[in-house]
Amino acid sequence: MDHYALPIANLIDQFSKLPGIGRKSAQRLAFYVLEMDSEEAVKLSSAILEAKERIGFCQVCGNLTDKPVCNICSNTGRDKSLICVVEGPRDIVAMEKSREYKGLYHVLHGTISPMENIGPQDIKIKELLNRLGDDTVKEVVIATNPTVEGEATALYISRLIKPLGVKVTRIAHGIPVGGDLEYFDEITLARAMEGRREM
Repeated sequence: MDHYALPIANLIDQFSKLPGIGRKSAQRLAFYVLEMDSEEAVKLSSAILEAKERIGFCQVCGNLTDKPVCNICSNTGRDKSLICVVEGPRDIVAMEKSREYKGLYHVLHGTISPMENIGPQDIKIKELLNRLGDDTVKEVVIATNPTVEGEATALYISRLIKPLGVKVTRIAHGIPVGGDLEYFDEITLARAMEGRREM
């Protein structure tokens, strides 16, 4: 980085800390920013600062929002008897894109991971159980990722919820559209077989 002026080197360094951004992409982004006119650069930096200052977590579900309660939780048209449990706010965006799900959400903000010293008390499981106390919720759909940690978290949560008389379901995991069977691992194929349905 010696051949860059210090402000450029710092900018490249900051961009390279973003997920999925390698050194070359960080350099491209840095030079793109430097080529912007000053007004656009100010808009970009203002947008970053505003998002950091104004965005927090929904008091009900834990989603990202600029209000105390997010748009999904405050939407009276949503099915309040259904809660979909996800690992992070990005998972809500993915679920909403499907346009199939009409219930509410609960964001765990992680998964149980003994290897990383993350236990049930470190994610939002207690808050989920608190939402099930008034008989409004009839079904909890667990939509954690099909990883070892995601599966362990799903199993742990289902064991806590079942005694409460609330139905617990797990989203099916299987073969994506356009995928070739020969490229999928045994777990994905086993999940696809388990989740099969009549045609």
